[in-house]
Amino acid sequence: MEKQLEIGQKVTGIYKTGKYIGEITNIRPSQYVVRVLAVLKHPDQGDLHNPKETNVEFFHERRALAHREQTNIPEVYVKPFEGGIPDYKESLKEALQKQYAILNEDGSEWAKKSIEMLHSLEKDYFK
Repeated sequence: MEKQLEIGQKVTGIYKTGKYIGEITNIRPSQYVVRVLAVLKHPDQGDLHNPKETNVEFFHERRALAHREQTNIPEVYVKPFEGGIPDYKESLKEALQKQYAILNEDGSEWAKKSIEMLHSLEKDYFK
């Protein structure tokens, strides 16, 4: 049986398609409330129910969770984190660069539309 995580513990958590480093601020049945401290993976753009499709009713712009934003994450997606926590803005820049690299390699219509959305988000993130 897996050890129960505790309030104040540093963790990684997956929320929708993004991955974050944070700290647990509350424990609820089958989920943890996690305060975001850094971004490991920027969320994918588009419709979560139709991944990598552009022919959808609405192609969603998906922002990364903000610094110190709190979110509920199902316990199966929360794991202990060991190590130093990077600066939020720097981690967001790095996560965006990784996402651009993946999308540029993909080259699909979905990837091209995602890159457009990420450029728009990037301008907003780093005004």
